[in-house]
Amino acid sequence: MLKSPAQSTPTTPLSVEKTKNKLKAQEAHFSLNAKDKYFAWIFLGPSLLILGVFIFYPMFRTLYLSLFLTNTVGKATVFVGLSNYINLLTSADYISSVGVTLFYVFAVTIITIALGLLLANLASKRLPGIGIFRTLFSATMGVSVSVAAIFWLFIFNPSTGFLSLISTWMHLPQIPWLTNPTAAMWAVIITTVWMNLGFTFLILLGAMSSVPTTLYEAANIEGASSRFQFFHITVPSISPTLFFVSIITLIESFKSFGLIDLMTKGGPTNATNMLVYRIYKDAFYSGNYAQASAESIILTIIIAAFTYLQFKVLEKWVNY
Repeated sequence: MLKSPAQSTPTTPLSVEKTKNKLKAQEAHFSLNAKDKYFAWIFLGPSLLILGVFIFYPMFRTLYLSLFLTNTVGKATVFVGLSNYINLLTSADYISSVGVTLFYVFAVTIITIALGLLLANLASKRLPGIGIFRTLFSATMGVSVSVAAIFWLFIFNPSTGFLSLISTWMHLPQIPWLTNPTAAMWAVIITTVWMNLGFTFLILLGAMSSVPTTLYEAANIEGASSRFQFFHITVPSISPTLFFVSIITLIESFKSFGLIDLMTKGGPTNATNMLVYRIYKDAFYSGNYAQASAESIILTIIIAAFTYLQFKVLEKWVNY
């Protein structure tokens, strides 16, 4: 039999006081003792050891070596202070590599996000067979760097490549994709975008699927166009995801190495000699570990600066 409101047991101040006393007794019973810190070190120890050996020690060692001259085996010999940094920042060749890297990073980031946003918007439509296209758009996530490089080297081949055959069939001039400086840069950009597109597409598609359908239904009732809905509903709703994707894509673009090493090796005429690949060549080809260490520190500062700018500028447009 249901009780009426008058028959239900009210919460009295006495019962509230009992609850508070019970909670205080439980808090007093739970206390940390001196032995707990040893358990904390046992659980945290392996992670701290791995971070110390593979992250913190190389980082501080790199900073240390950047202040010295080194021999061919990477041993510090003469302390030179900031001379390695000054030599790099006054070198026209290094400044050229910085410019090439910035152009590559911005091109890859903008094109990847724009294409990923477009494909995710198309794949979010409820159309017959759209699942096949979703699988195709995200398939590049399972392709390794070496396989992607070999695949695109065949496409860019000047004699038997797919693009060369298309140019011949359409009676267009042949583009020396890997021997012309400008074309080689765009070849690397196209390949990198293709590699990164699957991850970006999948993340943005997941964000779009979480946008409430009621917003689109209300917009349709008001007669809003698809373009208006995309820029005023979809993009603002997924702005946190766009912010995340832009940071990840920019940082990963700065660290690009595999495709450049396999496709162009920094050429032709240093047109694709990005900062990471330059560090690799200076350290393991030239044996100049001090200069490579200074370049690593400068690259870290550049990445940190651009990440900070993204947080300061782009975060203002994010709607949480």
